[in-house]
Amino acid sequence: MPKRVLKGTVISSKSNKTIVVNVERRVRHPLYKKTITLSDKFHAHDENNNYKDGDKVSIIECKPISKKKSWVVIKETEN
Repeated sequence: MPKRVLKGTVISSKSNKTIVVNVERRVRHPLYKKTITLSDKFHAHDENNNYKDGDKVSIIECKPISKKKSWVVIKETEN
């Protein structure tokens, strides 16, 4: 089964080797047919503390590293 890859924005990099990434997605409401934006926060592993708040990054699923971390940063994206 392939691992999921998500793109998002770093919203917190205060923890050591951990960043919090906000991933937004747009869906259409089933009843009202209006497009709404849903967002999810993911804790991701950042081995060298390279990323700061506001950076656009890609994260990939991995085996659980801790209670909340099961994602790893793979690269910084331009958009």
